[in-house]
Amino acid sequence: MKKSIILYFLFFIIFGSVTDNQVSGQETLRNDMVLINGGTFYIGSQNDDSILTRSEIRHQVTVSSFYMNKYQVTQIEYEKIMGINPSNFIGANLPVEQVSWYDAIEYCNKLSQIEGLSPVYTIDKNLIDPNNMNNKDTLKWVVTWDRNANGYRLPTEAEWEYACRAGTNTPFNTGNNITTDQANYNGNYPYGKNSKGIFRGKTTEVGSFRPNRLGLYDMHGNVWEWCWDWEGPYSTLPQIDPSGAVSSSGRIYRGGSWVNRADYIRSANRGASKPTTRSDNVGFRVVRSK
Repeated sequence: MKKSIILYFLFFIIFGSVTDNQVSGQETLRNDMVLINGGTFYIGSQNDDSILTRSEIRHQVTVSSFYMNKYQVTQIEYEKIMGINPSNFIGANLPVEQVSWYDAIEYCNKLSQIEGLSPVYTIDKNLIDPNNMNNKDTLKWVVTWDRNANGYRLPTEAEWEYACRAGTNTPFNTGNNITTDQANYNGNYPYGKNSKGIFRGKTTEVGSFRPNRLGLYDMHGNVWEWCWDWEGPYSTLPQIDPSGAVSSSGRIYRGGSWVNRADYIRSANRGASKPTTRSDNVGFRVVRSK
């Protein structure tokens, strides 16, 4: 009897308690996902940012809580799910690159299915998306987002910047400057009048540099990260969980890369390209809604 009580007690400790590794008390959360508590912040550039552009108009945004992967999707993870590794710089723990926005969307759905979650995206490859204004996009798949699904997805642009900033209002989450000891970018072109750094000329393994305050790695540099949003001008009004323009010719990516100068890897910097773009400086990371 005493032995049975002890075994039951041990079982409860190991399996019976609800921990931070559970979502909604049911689905198990991977240990490489970080809870990003929602809040209100100012997206875009500060007025004193020397690189301020019209596309980075500062305005208030509120985002709901969500989970974000600590790391950019690696080549070993991508190949395990998709069966191929399209990358130029080969290495199991290097970020996958040369993946299009469509590739990233399909990865999210397949990963969700493998883990028993509801796929977020409905993809219709037989229709032409009327909101896709890019004449060089030969696919133009119609992709819709089920906001009630619990699977993996790409972050919105607002979620990405909120997570990248981690409570900061400076050009980088490292402060008013960033060095090549803190991120992988082209150190020949430092921010402002700061000292030059090194130019590695390639990607580095995910997690090679210190994370930001939220425990997220490589939010600056290494590879650009695809987001959900169509490219479009910012609203000047406060917004809640914005998801980009209704239509455009390009999908947003964020964070800059190994080949870019320092001002391209700022928290507020916005990049975009047609959804079919594949480049050795573009990858992605996944999130889940809470």
